[in-house]
Amino acid sequence: MSDSSLREPAETAVRQCMGLEAGESCAVVTDDKRQAIGEALYEVAAGVTEDAALVRYPPGEQHGAEPPAPVAAAMAGADVVLAPTTKSLSHTRARTGANEAGARVATLPGITEEVFRTGLDADYQEIAAVCAEVHEAVAGADELRVTSPQGTDITVRPGDRQWREDTGVVHGAGEMSNLPAGEVFVSPETADGRVVVDGTMMPHGRLEAGETVAFTVEDGQVTSIEDEGLRDSVEAAAAEAGDAAYNFAEMGIGTNLAVTELVGSVLLDEKAAGTVHFAIGDDHGIGGDVEAPIHQDGVLTEPTVHVDGEQLELPSPR
Repeated sequence: MSDSSLREPAETAVRQCMGLEAGESCAVVTDDKRQAIGEALYEVAAGVTEDAALVRYPPGEQHGAEPPAPVAAAMAGADVVLAPTTKSLSHTRARTGANEAGARVATLPGITEEVFRTGLDADYQEIAAVCAEVHEAVAGADELRVTSPQGTDITVRPGDRQWREDTGVVHGAGEMSNLPAGEVFVSPETADGRVVVDGTMMPHGRLEAGETVAFTVEDGQVTSIEDEGLRDSVEAAAAEAGDAAYNFAEMGIGTNLAVTELVGSVLLDEKAAGTVHFAIGDDHGIGGDVEAPIHQDGVLTEPTVHVDGEQLELPSPR
């Protein structure tokens, strides 16, 4: 029996976000460190459909690492996949393969019980409406310039890549979302400038007041990293994937009005309304063409965004 406090957010995830129906199959994929959340989701799913399964495996070594083959097979064979895992499955071939097979998928990378309770205590129809407003403002833009008081000044050019909405409402075959959700994002064709993260960034979590992590981007590649921890993690991925690990992978705009403060979880913090995040590494699952065993996001808490020269009014938390 799972923790009863996890029941309500599990109900939101299974019923409101995923829209699981009787007669559909559901695979809950988890690992040894996230078993309680996996069990809560499984219990709700099993109350909806008789075709529910809980699949557990040892935690991956890093975000974007492929799960074991039997796990990937379970994902590809289900109508609905929920993946509360220590390391992210969002940017894996297993996840994209499941979507291509028609599964609707929600990944919950790095989820904790606190984040699960907080991040799923939200009105996802409202989040979807905010996503639509932001998407309308940025779709089709030639370039976006992001600055911040901490020293960020980067110009992002999406090119032909499409902006995507992560609303948390995943009711169509082949669709995918993070949970907790709430962002509009793109994998740009190129970017140039300097990013100074002051919010949350792995491998550190929530940065202390006045602490920052900075990196420089030239022609869509990260050319220098001014932080030992981040540099070490990217270099480790580069030993396997080469220059792909240094790819400037993503720009995202947070749209979850219920997230009022950063807690140190990238999964939740990158969704906070009024923030912008950038990522290094893999982008093949979000509209890009680079595969790498890493996807590191960094959150900016005080960004200013100009879209083709016009300042964008960012969503504000409640």
